[in-house]
Amino acid sequence: MSEWCRLPEDAVTKIVLAALEEDAPWGDITSQTLIPEAAVVTAQLVAREPGVLCGVDVFRAAMTLTDAEIAMEFVVHDGDAFMAGDVLAAVRGPARGVLQAERVALNLVQRLSGIATMTAQYVKAATGTKARIVDTRKTTPGLRVLERYAVRCGGGNNHRYSLSDAVMAKDNHLAVLKANGVGDVTAALQAMKDRLPHTVHVEVEVDRLDQIEAVLAAGVHTVLLDNFTNDQLCEGVALIAGRALVEASGGVTLEKIAAIAATGVDVISVGALTHSVRALDLGLDIGT
Repeated sequence: MSEWCRLPEDAVTKIVLAALEEDAPWGDITSQTLIPEAAVVTAQLVAREPGVLCGVDVFRAAMTLTDAEIAMEFVVHDGDAFMAGDVLAAVRGPARGVLQAERVALNLVQRLSGIATMTAQYVKAATGTKARIVDTRKTTPGLRVLERYAVRCGGGNNHRYSLSDAVMAKDNHLAVLKANGVGDVTAALQAMKDRLPHTVHVEVEVDRLDQIEAVLAAGVHTVLLDNFTNDQLCEGVALIAGRALVEASGGVTLEKIAAIAATGVDVISVGALTHSVRALDLGLDIGT
C-alpha cells in the first residue's frame, strides 16, 4: 500500500500494549503452568470466509510484543482480497507466547478486516459514480486510528479525523444558536469563518432544502444533506450547483448506496463502516 496509508508504528504499539495488558495483566497462567517453557509451535492464520485483509502490523505487534522470538510471514497483505480457506500468514515461535498473544492478535485483525471488507462492498456498489465513500467519527473509542486505516484498506476515504481538524456545524450546533437568539445563520457562519485560519475546511449540515441558500451564502466548503430522500438529494445537488461539495449522510446502507451515489453527490458518509461492522471469521490453526 502507499506510504501515506500506513499506520504509525507508535500508535500500533500503544494500542496493542494496552490490549495485551488488559488480556494478561499478570501473565497467561494457563500456558505458564500447562505448556513446557521450551515448547515451540507452528501455526497458520486461516480465513474461514472471503474478505479483505487489514491488520498485518497489528497482528505482528501483538505477537512480537508478547515474545520477540515469534516469527511471522504474511502471504496476503493489507488491502488484499482473499477467499475462504486461504492461508494468510504463517507463525512460528515459543508456544507460550503464541498462545498468550492469540486472542488479542485475532480480535484486532478480525475487526479491522471486517471493516475493510465492508468498505470494499460499499465502494464497489458506488462504482461508476463520482461519489466518495467515507467513514465518520462513530469509531470504537481508542481504536480510531486503526479503524480509519481499515477503511482506507477497503478502498474508502476518511472524513475529518477529530473535532480539532475541521469545522462541521451540525443540527445541534444550529439548534443551540437558535435557542440563544441567533437567527441569522449566514452571519453566524461568516463570523465563525473570520475567526478561523484560511486553511480550515468548513462543512454545515442541513436537513431541509430551504436551509441550503443561507448556508451557501456564508461561503462554506461542503453542505451535508442529512437524511434526504433520493429525490431531495437530486434537488439539493441541482440547487448547490457546484458552489460547494455535497455530502449525503443518514440511514445509508449497502442496499441503498448505489441509488444515493447516482444522485450526483460528491461524498457519502457511512457510520456503519465502523459502528456496525461484524468481525471477519479468521482463525489461528496450530499444527500438530
